[in-house]
Amino acid sequence: MRHIGALSGGKDSTAMALRLKELHPGIKFQWVCTPTGNEPAAWFDHMRRLRDVLSPGDLFGILPISTHSLDGLIKQYGSLPSWRQRWCTRQLKIEPFAAYVARNTPCRIYVGLRADEPEREGGDYYRDIAKTEMVFPLRQWGWGIAEVVRYLEDRGIKIPTRTDCSLCFFQTLREWWELWHDHPDEYARGEAYEAETGHTWRSPGRDTKPTSLRELRAWFEDGGIPGEAGQLDMFRSQQCRVCRM
Repeated sequence: MRHIGALSGGKDSTAMALRLKELHPGIKFQWVCTPTGNEPAAWFDHMRRLRDVLSPGDLFGILPISTHSLDGLIKQYGSLPSWRQRWCTRQLKIEPFAAYVARNTPCRIYVGLRADEPEREGGDYYRDIAKTEMVFPLRQWGWGIAEVVRYLEDRGIKIPTRTDCSLCFFQTLREWWELWHDHPDEYARGEAYEAETGHTWRSPGRDTKPTSLRELRAWFEDGGIPGEAGQLDMFRSQQCRVCRM
């Protein structure tokens, strides 16, 4: 029986992985991540630190699996992913992990869904794969967000601000401002994708600010800074946990 864990690098999967190592030092877990090629540098640093704790000396202690990149899919489709067409999550996250699991059965799959989010049905994509068992350790332990945060703080584990793509249609105004302010090269890449495809990352009517990143940048350059209210976003509740958990 193989023990395969989905590890995005977010707070929930990180806490799950570290606690499982503490509780079951005799089990050889294979932690798997699905990078898109568009993660911030801080994410890679975080994953290297995790690898050194979870599997010291093992280069593949956290195994990256991917069949596409965000850049490659944007060029293939000539379009950008959106909240209506979330092919990025399906092709960059779900399908590669499902294919890896199918090649490594029988196995037990560990997913970091918390006890305080019972409405989330994580793992639905993998339940039909023969000879697999889904396990949700955080729920078994009764861990909600408070327990996860306390556990990480007690061990001095700091999670990067972003553990998903630097460019994402789910981003809030505040996150776009932070990307423009802190990582202008990556923001410029987002603008370039919009120019190449004729589509925008932000949906029309989402708020009162410009839809295109070029026009939004002009607002930022004129001194526009989204307030805390800018973090309350109409699409935020729909964000996929595959990317951030």
